[in-house]
Amino acid sequence: MHNLIAGIVTGLAGGLTAGLLGVSPGGGLVVFSVLLLGAGQHVAQGISLVAQVPPTSLTGIRRYWQSGNRTPLRWIGLLTIGFVGGGAAGALAANHAPETVLRWSYVTYLVALDAMLVLRGSRDKKEYDDATATRDLSWPALLAVGLLAGLSSGFLGIGGGLATVVGLSAVLGVPQHQAQMASLAMSLIPTTIPSAWIYWSEGSLASWPVLAGVIIGLLAGTDLGARAANRIDRAHLRIAMIFFVSLMALYMTFKALC
Repeated sequence: MHNLIAGIVTGLAGGLTAGLLGVSPGGGLVVFSVLLLGAGQHVAQGISLVAQVPPTSLTGIRRYWQSGNRTPLRWIGLLTIGFVGGGAAGALAANHAPETVLRWSYVTYLVALDAMLVLRGSRDKKEYDDATATRDLSWPALLAVGLLAGLSSGFLGIGGGLATVVGLSAVLGVPQHQAQMASLAMSLIPTTIPSAWIYWSEGSLASWPVLAGVIIGLLAGTDLGARAANRIDRAHLRIAMIFFVSLMALYMTFKALC
């Protein structure tokens, strides 16, 4: 029972951040698994990947959809193709990397995302209007974002949602809410199955009560976070993401130094 409750609390925390920031819950789950469950880096990454196989982001997607945010299916398809290939390659590399290397890689990844978000915000403050949502993006650009998100997902045990949102919004200029909708929609597809299976086969997983609790918490937390996100403007959402990523980077730096 203790493991189940701990898993629910961890999943709830991960789901709240996922719904609020429109990212897959993986990034937060790794940090919260280390912080709340005391899991090692490999196990925390395994928990994150397995918990994202069920469609836990469905409640959050419904909230974004009701608020008028849409994402072309072509985008989702191309992002997913790149993601699956990158995810398997990253997971294979991760299970042969020392825990210290994984933690410092995680910190470096978060700092890089933070820098991209800050640079994006320091540019012209003019936001794209709703017409931007229908403009086409080149297939190589979408494949590249998916591939990099997949590599980060497999190697760092996260969902790749942070990389997807930053890649679409900060690099390709997609509006923040729409980028977050695309990230959550991608997480409906069980793209983490190849990576999760590799972690599973290497024994980098927690107990079933913990995993069940995390999934239950994710369902509730994602819905609550998405409700809040749709009441916040784009500029404040970007600030919230920068703040969240910075906190994760600081905590993981502390863990890496311990």
